[in-house]
Amino acid sequence: MSEVITPTRTPEFEARLKKRYAAERRFKAAGLGAVIFSVVVLIFLLGNMLMNGLGGFQRTVLDVPIDMSSMAITVPDTDNEATIVRSLQSQGLPEIVRFAAEEALGEDGAAQVNSEAWRDVAAELVEDRSLLQGTHTFSLVTSEDLASAYAGDGQAALQPLAEELAAKGLLHDGFDPGFMARSDATDPQLAGIWGALKGSILTMIVTLLLAFPVGVLAALYLEEYAPRNRWTDIIEVSINNLAAVPSIIFGLLGLAVFLTLFPGYRSAPLIGGMTLALMTMPVIVISGRNAIKAVPPSIRDGALAIGASPVQVVFHHVLPLALPGILTGTIIGMARALGETAPLLLIGMRAFVSTPPDGFTDNATVLPMQIFLWSDQIDRGFVERTSAAIIVLLIFLLLMNGLAIYLRNKFEKKW
Repeated sequence: MSEVITPTRTPEFEARLKKRYAAERRFKAAGLGAVIFSVVVLIFLLGNMLMNGLGGFQRTVLDVPIDMSSMAITVPDTDNEATIVRSLQSQGLPEIVRFAAEEALGEDGAAQVNSEAWRDVAAELVEDRSLLQGTHTFSLVTSEDLASAYAGDGQAALQPLAEELAAKGLLHDGFDPGFMARSDATDPQLAGIWGALKGSILTMIVTLLLAFPVGVLAALYLEEYAPRNRWTDIIEVSINNLAAVPSIIFGLLGLAVFLTLFPGYRSAPLIGGMTLALMTMPVIVISGRNAIKAVPPSIRDGALAIGASPVQVVFHHVLPLALPGILTGTIIGMARALGETAPLLLIGMRAFVSTPPDGFTDNATVLPMQIFLWSDQIDRGFVERTSAAIIVLLIFLLLMNGLAIYLRNKFEKKW
């Protein structure tokens, strides 16, 4: 029977062991500290955005009762909202709103009603035609000067008026549903993000339609068909380098190439999408190659063994199994493109666009560019609108990343 020999634990050994355990504890503490620090910074960032941005989803309004039954106003029997608004304007709705404001607020208060406030009344009449009967209270958007005075940082001369109207319950901040439905404006009380959001959607559609098929086909060719030689190595290195090129370089390329070929489409989603497609394509190629490479060789061997052609092996077996990784990389690349401003600055998508684009060739801007333009304004209202637009952009990005996670989990195959 063999004797079990236990090692002698000398003082030097105990000291080294204690030192090693202490280093492990320090490493764990440093890792935990890094995680906690990251979470605290994230919470601070999101909290700051929420505190500043919640005011961007509101605007200052004046409650004014208007007796519509005493006015000879009719709403045309049509579903075209623009036609109805023009008809109400021609029937004197702006003058009616101004007269009611003077009756309820006095001359000084009525002077601080926004000149476009009657459009909100018209929109409510379009939605509910029963408002033409009797007296109803409408929330009229104020001027930016009165809104700033109500917030406490505007003109000192208007602050007594703001305090008086607020004491009577006529002046207050209300939720602004039109923030998501309006486009850019010079008055923060009238500004919205729908024009920029629609421009972002159109630009991302062009980017996806161009970058996804070309990127996936390039990844398939390089991984499945390309010969292993010096030229292939150069192409692979070039693609990897393109993925790390600063985005403004792609903007210069779009300015030099696309705007030269299509000079009439400056600031259009078509040009913006083509520029961002150049930036997104290397990311899709790299993620696509990694996903294709992750498919086990036994899948290919089994398909070839039962008589499938090389093309059938790729498109019937390899590509469907690699699709979750490809889609994940594509959506992450698209999310990166959604937040870019530098390439779009160079192709002119920083224009003031007061109406949403109707197509891919209309003048448009995108949400990050709208945030950039508003952040350059000094009005308090635009500061709040900027934070609100950032919240919308973050929600959009979270939805895209959530979609990537869902697609990966739904289509992921395990071997």
